[in-house]
Amino acid sequence: MPGRLRVLIADDNPVVRAGLAALLAAADGIEVAAEAADGREALSLTRRHAPDLILLDVRMPGVDGISALPHLVRLAPVLMLTYSRESEIVRESLLLGAGGYLVHGEFTPEELVRAVHDVREGRPHFTPTAAGTLLTDLRTSSQQQRTVAQSPERMHNSVLFGLSSREVEIMDLIASGMSNQQIAAACFISEKTVKNHINRIFAKLQSTSRSEAIAHWLGTARPGVGGHG
Repeated sequence: MPGRLRVLIADDNPVVRAGLAALLAAADGIEVAAEAADGREALSLTRRHAPDLILLDVRMPGVDGISALPHLVRLAPVLMLTYSRESEIVRESLLLGAGGYLVHGEFTPEELVRAVHDVREGRPHFTPTAAGTLLTDLRTSSQQQRTVAQSPERMHNSVLFGLSSREVEIMDLIASGMSNQQIAAACFISEKTVKNHINRIFAKLQSTSRSEAIAHWLGTARPGVGGHG
């Protein structure tokens, strides 16, 4: 019907799909355009039906929600709707373009309808678990920025070695003992991007290992000392 908000539901559980479809069908101005059982079917049906919004589960057989998400967000706004409450999944979903994240059991039917309209209009919507993850990340990032800002040695080193602000942030995280995976999560970037930054940092610090780079960064080794073999 013209003027109705058309939603595609992607979830491998037929009971969950039926329940969501019933809730949305009962709401004014919303209709279910299609239902998919995995990410591949969701992509195919999205191309066929051109929905206004996609409700996407995370864990599905075959192509899961996270794998399908980068392709789906090019076609329509995506609202994650899942039982997955892990902070890493929340972060990755948002990094890949999801407009909101709802965890089953944390919303009422009315809140689901509101979230559908919000995300369709470009307003983010999160249930408590996802909101808590965002708040924790914001506080962590703020603390890291304060630590860097309050350290004249780091500011001196950034000029001395020619590091960008992002490289300074990553080098501080390396020095704190974080792994590439932990740095990626803290900075909201992929592990591949972290590795690219680290390669550039090592080149600027003339270092071939983490320990050597940390020594240069913390001033326990002289700049320029370090092999390239």
